[in-house]
Amino acid sequence: MQQKSPAKPTDVSPGEPLHGEFIISTDRGLLPVEQIHRYLSEESYWAKGIPYETVQTAIVHSLNFGVYRNGELVGYARVITDYATIAYLGDVFIVPAWRGLGLSKWLMEHINNHPSLQGLRRWILLTKDAHGLYAQFGWKNIADASRWMEKHNASVYQQNV
Repeated sequence: MQQKSPAKPTDVSPGEPLHGEFIISTDRGLLPVEQIHRYLSEESYWAKGIPYETVQTAIVHSLNFGVYRNGELVGYARVITDYATIAYLGDVFIVPAWRGLGLSKWLMEHINNHPSLQGLRRWILLTKDAHGLYAQFGWKNIADASRWMEKHNASVYQQNV
């Protein structure tokens, strides 16, 4: 039986894909860690007070998606994954000044279509108030866990036989 080689993250070079004047990139080197830390620790409800070093470590061990306008970060999300079976989507945000432009939907489309994240059996996330956004992309409430949602493809292994 031939083993599948592990997928490696595919970086999107700055300048692609375009959504008007915005780009999304997985290039970790472009990320303004201080800005991400500031947002998470001061503005998010899920990571208030998170230490800078913790954010740095999380970024290093995740597949990161930055949304940029003229080089400035306007949105962010990260995926923690083994690139084979499971992924956790976390720290998703659009800077308040840039909300209402469809950037969160565009970001979710980009994450869903990322080549390194195809064929996963399960996606998980926690959310307090964005159920409507994630539901548009196939996420569902987990029974008796109102803050958890999942995207579960139970037949993914049979599709690849």
